[in-house]
Amino acid sequence: MSLVLPPDVARISRLRFNALAGYSRKPSTELFAGEISWYEHKRAPVLGALIIVFTDEDFGGIIMGRDEGRRMRCVDVVGWYDSPEQAEIGLIARLENWAKRPLADMEQGGRQYPFVDMFTPIVQPAKMSTAFARLLNAEGFSCGRGIIEAMMPYFEDVDSNFVEQFQSTGFDSRIWELYLFALLTEGGYVFDRQFQAPDFFCNGISQQIFVEAVTVNPTRNGNIITEPPVPEDKQELVAYFKQYMPIKWGSALTGKLRKEYWALPHVQGKPIVFAIQDFHADRSMTFTNSTLSPYLYGLEFAAYYDADGNLQVSGTPIQEHRWGDKCIESGFFRLPNSEMISGVIQNPTATISKFNRMGHLAGFGSKAVRMLKAGTAYDPDPNAALPREYLQDVNSEGYRETWSEGLNIFHNPNARYPLDNSFFPQCMNHRLINNQVVHNIPEFHPFTAETFILSPKRTEN
Repeated sequence: MSLVLPPDVARISRLRFNALAGYSRKPSTELFAGEISWYEHKRAPVLGALIIVFTDEDFGGIIMGRDEGRRMRCVDVVGWYDSPEQAEIGLIARLENWAKRPLADMEQGGRQYPFVDMFTPIVQPAKMSTAFARLLNAEGFSCGRGIIEAMMPYFEDVDSNFVEQFQSTGFDSRIWELYLFALLTEGGYVFDRQFQAPDFFCNGISQQIFVEAVTVNPTRNGNIITEPPVPEDKQELVAYFKQYMPIKWGSALTGKLRKEYWALPHVQGKPIVFAIQDFHADRSMTFTNSTLSPYLYGLEFAAYYDADGNLQVSGTPIQEHRWGDKCIESGFFRLPNSEMISGVIQNPTATISKFNRMGHLAGFGSKAVRMLKAGTAYDPDPNAALPREYLQDVNSEGYRETWSEGLNIFHNPNARYPLDNSFFPQCMNHRLINNQVVHNIPEFHPFTAETFILSPKRTEN
């Protein structure tokens, strides 16, 4: 029988604990201790985690309190007991004790950096991004707003313009950076933010890596968007996917390649990952996902069924991509200096709606909001030529999602510093072997995700 908790203490999910305090967790702790359950005090900024130490199977706990930088940090260790039941009793008693203490007792000194206030408007309404205004004001996006607010005490604005861009012209690129911050934390990495480039210096248990955020943006002529419309004709659409989209991916990736991050003293000898997201057209993530791999590996794939009815996939080398007067060489991983890039990652489902879904799962935002998630996903049937469709109720009791769900990792076969096998092994990892791209098969891997938001006041997607 589980312990009956005091009225002001609640058991919470690991996801909510991570949203509030996971950014303070050191990856090395998971080598010798595991977390069993998590707790939140309803009237004070205090959290608890029940833990087991693997070496001697003792049980104990940690108390987290909000420091002067608004971050949840360890303020007390509870232990040690022979059973989790005894440890839980001791942990709850200590949690209530800390809830009565002054906030000054939780201060820890050390380096402090300015709190990044994302949601107090600092731009004029005429310059405000419509996406930001919706996130700021709409009840349907209150879950996403809440989980971002919880993240910000741990996020350092090294460029000093993050908030201004988030609220105006750079919303897409900045939400992609916030996603990477959450993703890499979930993957067990901690950050050293003393360097401005690349974007994230990540320290993991077995490897240090650098991650640079890359976005595919609309074509502009000055301040005027000149992006051509997505063709409606099927034949033109095929050419758009085979020729135009690789040029868009290539323009963004080669632009970053020319920066030669590997020459920086603090980067030398370490893997570099380009994390790319497509924002070049409205809802582009829902239809351009399949166009990245052919450009990266310089291979066009065709599927067919053999005489026995088994699905076969053949790869044909691609030399170039042409669209109008533009022509680029195919095969990013074959370009000069590309061996310094260990891999490219992409997640077409990582939009503001993912923050909204994750925020709901973590208990943020309006309880009246309902969400449905629909799209296409990988079909594990070896003879399936097309993805399968899915529909999920985000509010259902059994719904689960992670930041890494939907993540694609394209490994560079020529990388000078390959990515360690511990780099998101549970996600879709793509590797070129014998001129074929092979991958592991996650239990559920969505290619697209559209979220339909239902709230008492309006319906949004």
